[in-house]
Amino acid sequence: MGKATTASLTVSLPAYNEEHNIGAMIDRVRDQVGPLVDDLEIIVVDDGSRDGTADVVARIAAEDPGVRLIRHEVNQGYGAAVYDGVWAATKALVFFTDSDLQFTFEELPGFIARIAEADLVIGYRKSRSDPWFRRVFGHGWSWLVNLLFGYTARDVDCAYKLFRREVIETIAVESRGATFSAEFLVCARRAGFRVVELPVSHHPRVAGSQTGARPAVILRAFRELIRLRSRLRQSARVV
Repeated sequence: MGKATTASLTVSLPAYNEEHNIGAMIDRVRDQVGPLVDDLEIIVVDDGSRDGTADVVARIAAEDPGVRLIRHEVNQGYGAAVYDGVWAATKALVFFTDSDLQFTFEELPGFIARIAEADLVIGYRKSRSDPWFRRVFGHGWSWLVNLLFGYTARDVDCAYKLFRREVIETIAVESRGATFSAEFLVCARRAGFRVVELPVSHHPRVAGSQTGARPAVILRAFRELIRLRSRLRQSARVV
């Protein structure tokens, strides 16, 4: 992949029990994303993993100053891990994706190229490589977010998002759970930021297990979504 632009970029990777994936993921970022930009920062947020995820990252960071580890002593949830990594970013462009190797960086040069005409370039999964119930919930969730807040995104929770630093300097996101991506995009659109959507590939998980489909996580997501709608309505009335 040739260099698409001259830029500084933070790649943020939330991780929970990804001991067997995180080393390979960091290598992919360095080998495949590094040549695309002049200045690369990698932030891994270990969200209270019970395995050796943090130890793997700490060993890599000790040898590579471009890699940073943020560690949650206890599991706080996916949204909290994404938030802490994204808002800790120091570069002009910020990109976040998952650490489970289900996404590659083949499409990233196109995302970087399109950021010249947008503030956010966000992905949607062309074909989601997840169990059927996760696919059904994902489609239903995006439909519900678009229904409640107006068109937000084709694939709200797709963990392949590139955006300018100005976005996180402008908006405030309160959710630290599964509603993080929905609130992030809703607030960005309402702030007037330009959004481009592009298709991305999605691959089967090769190691570890997913936690997003647990009933407790789903219930928390719906509660957060209701609170978000109420909060935005109150803000609109005040304005």
